[in-house]
Amino acid sequence: MKRKEIRLSGAGGQGMILAGIILAESSLFDPELYVVQTQSYGPESRGGASRAEVIVSREPIDYPKVVKADILVCLTAESLEKYGQEVAEGGVVIADDSFAGEDYIPPEGVDFYSLPIIAKAREEIGLEVTANMVALGAVDHFLSEIDSECLEQAIEKRVPGGTEEKNMAAFRAGQQLLAARV
Repeated sequence: MKRKEIRLSGAGGQGMILAGIILAESSLFDPELYVVQTQSYGPESRGGASRAEVIVSREPIDYPKVVKADILVCLTAESLEKYGQEVAEGGVVIADDSFAGEDYIPPEGVDFYSLPIIAKAREEIGLEVTANMVALGAVDHFLSEIDSECLEQAIEKRVPGGTEEKNMAAFRAGQQLLAARV
């Protein structure tokens, strides 16, 4: 397995940093994987741009930043505009369908999925704040390096107490969203 670069982006308060931490922690269940997680967010903790980057590899990781994402998730139009062309050939872009559609043209050799991530969290789970877990469920489809059960264990361990059931339902809803399209 070559190095796999994942960028999760959106606005502060959408939980993309938490999703990145969960993704990184889920890879710790495999002692042969190396993982690094970095994050960046604007001066405001809610509403400003934010991103989490996770790199997973079977070889030591010598550079901890995503150069060209193999998987890019965007929950805001701003993040798609900023990162939408920084995707590796053979990679995938997953964006919320409330803003992503016909206007976005992915780079050559990149698959694009416009999914109702936020709507699914709001309508099916009843909490828009679980959109990060819906997105993580969609990402799971492309993560052959990390077992889904490891992701579930990391979710249960990391989400706030009392929210485990809703977050797990959101994760599974995200898995189903993409499974229906691929």
